[in-house]
Amino acid sequence: MSTYTDSTQQQQPIDSTDSRRPPLRRAYNGRMLAGVAAGLADYLAVDVTIIRVAFVVLTFLGGAAIPAYLACLLLIPEEGSDESIAGSLLDSVQHGTR
Repeated sequence: MSTYTDSTQQQQPIDSTDSRRPPLRRAYNGRMLAGVAAGLADYLAVDVTIIRVAFVVLTFLGGAAIPAYLACLLLIPEEGSDESIAGSLLDSVQHGTR
């Protein structure tokens, strides 16, 4: 009896359209500041308290959570929108509008 598997067998392709995970968005419901923690919690399917505690711990362990939170705020679009704050700022700079 061999412990190795036969690598010549055809594996089924993974269908990426069958994803049950919601899109990553800053949430309206459950937000305290900008909805980053609530949006990450929805996306990762964990309790929002876990994300908030992780942000607090990372803040006290060197302050890594502050730039991470700001990056998420700028890069993750708000619920109901397809464009992030950073994306809309780039578009306005490129097109000369505000």
